[in-house]
Amino acid sequence: MTLCQHTPHLGGTSHLHSRNSTNSSTPPSKDGDPGRTPPQKERRAKPSGRAKGKQKGAPGAALRWREEDELDDRRDRYPEGACGCGADLARASDLGVVDRYQQHEIPLVSVSVVQYDQHAVACGCGRVHTAARPEGAGSGRIEYGPNLRGYAVYLLVVHFVPVHRVVEILTSLTGTAPSAGFVHSLLRRAARALAACDFAIRTLISLAFAVCADETPLKVGPATPAEGKKEAKGYLHVVCTDLYTHFLLGDRSTKTFRQTVLADLEPGAVAVHDRYQAYDSTQLGDLDHQLCLAHVLRDLAGAAELYPDDTWPIQLADELRELIHRANQARTRAETCLPERIKSLGVRGLRAAVRIGLAATTPIDDHRPGARKTRLLLEAFRDREDDFLRFTADLRIPPTSNQAERDLRPAKIQENISGRLTDLGRAKDRYLIRGVLSTVVKHAANPLIVLRDAFTGTTWLPPAARA
Repeated sequence: MTLCQHTPHLGGTSHLHSRNSTNSSTPPSKDGDPGRTPPQKERRAKPSGRAKGKQKGAPGAALRWREEDELDDRRDRYPEGACGCGADLARASDLGVVDRYQQHEIPLVSVSVVQYDQHAVACGCGRVHTAARPEGAGSGRIEYGPNLRGYAVYLLVVHFVPVHRVVEILTSLTGTAPSAGFVHSLLRRAARALAACDFAIRTLISLAFAVCADETPLKVGPATPAEGKKEAKGYLHVVCTDLYTHFLLGDRSTKTFRQTVLADLEPGAVAVHDRYQAYDSTQLGDLDHQLCLAHVLRDLAGAAELYPDDTWPIQLADELRELIHRANQARTRAETCLPERIKSLGVRGLRAAVRIGLAATTPIDDHRPGARKTRLLLEAFRDREDDFLRFTADLRIPPTSNQAERDLRPAKIQENISGRLTDLGRAKDRYLIRGVLSTVVKHAANPLIVLRDAFTGTTWLPPAARA
């Protein structure tokens, strides 16, 4: 996008305006692109008087001294060698312990090869019984075990390590050298092992009262655009809560939206999202909506740059921030909704700002790139006030879809590291696994253990959320 200079207009001056991460949904990684105006530096807050670093009373993370029954091993150490007089210290008198030291260490990892000989036994009745293979064993004569497989998938999916580097890491740490093809094939094997967990997560999200939803473009599949398409890309969709995450890889069509968990939500459930039109489709069912106020605040930052002499964009943003702040305070007090007195004050200020903004703008403004978007936002405030303020009536509803954006962010990191995911099938497997492991982390479980258990045939299932 090139930098555009606006022509003078009545009641204003010439003005430079460019989209960046503070006034639009453009990611921060694009702020430095040619032609973009960098975000304005935020004003520094007044010094709070607090010292830097850990605050008094905050929980620490330092190592603690372990008691006798918590130790894994205990070793006595004695002086070695000879005394200055020439006597051997091994024959010296023991005066007891004068110093104690505890060290937290991990053992050096080295692959161990174990051969399992399955014996057959004959019962006195004539029946023959053969020992079962160990957990996680396949049908072949030789293979890598579930621990190594779990580590490989963990590096691939959680830490975005490319396949060839996973091979290098495993070789350096364990002394074994799996092939790149084997490591890549683990994505499919892990996805199959976690399919039941993925289905359970989708079911639990469908029972939620409020969910966050978002989507982001990804470079997946062949690099050549399909017929009728300008770009060769797909869209990664997420529907999530603070406990569950479910991904779906597709496009931005209504058909794909119907395949997301949104179509499974109970009537009256609330979807928190940006104002993309597909979320309002009646084909997704009878849903209520909470329009993401983080997106709105970014749009209002752009409006403030677009209309520098007007105060209504700032007033509108301040009123929204105050309502969000008040809702957070009420939530900490275990209240179920925002007190009516506080809400009415905020709504009155919002409506006044919207009226002023509508009077100061026109449906068509060819002299201001971005003016149409601002006008549509104001009209949405006028026509869909309940959808902007639904979080004030029920504090279970988040005012932003930030949870969805946080769950999607690793996909963009993956793309920046590895580029295009050319194998569409493995990309779907990757995000099925990612959704499961995101849910695992939200439940404070260990993703490595979940992966290892999945390869041995034990599927982790998330608990249902408490009402």
